[in-house]
Amino acid sequence: MTAAASLLSLFPRPAPSQQPCRFSSVHPPPSRRKPSFSISIPHAAAPSSSNPTPTTSEEPPKPQIELEFLGPKAGADGAYPVDKASAVSGEKLLRNIMLDNKIELYAAYGKVMNCGGGGSCGTCIVEIVDGKDLLNERTKTEQRYLKKKPESWRLACQTIVGNKENSGKVVVQRTPQWKT
Repeated sequence: MTAAASLLSLFPRPAPSQQPCRFSSVHPPPSRRKPSFSISIPHAAAPSSSNPTPTTSEEPPKPQIELEFLGPKAGADGAYPVDKASAVSGEKLLRNIMLDNKIELYAAYGKVMNCGGGGSCGTCIVEIVDGKDLLNERTKTEQRYLKKKPESWRLACQTIVGNKENSGKVVVQRTPQWKT
């Protein structure tokens, strides 16, 4: 006899006439249960003369913010490489937009030693070249980390893109500390 079989022999099975648990009378057997969900399939109906204009429940499109991300270093031709993305206004942080679109955010050190978006390391610095008015104001965390930096520098983990009502274009310089 195996160890598992000997353990099972210690716990006898209830006879079929016995109720297996004290709650079984509360729940009827599956054959007598009523379904707990319902499915309704709409039928195509001919247009009624009493309702000539159909109603639509479509939401208006949400405002979009277009983003351009300039590379940290100019190429041989002197032009900065550009990555593009778009986001619904007021719904995401700049850091998340960059990560979702696989746009490089961190310098070598920041790739290993970043705080994961908590605002406690300062490794996600970007410069807002254009469209500053489409972003939230600097947070207290940004004011602490960037107090001696230009006003156009932001922490991507603290910067909300849009305010749910505005739309437009934001141009972002990645890792601006490499320019200075």
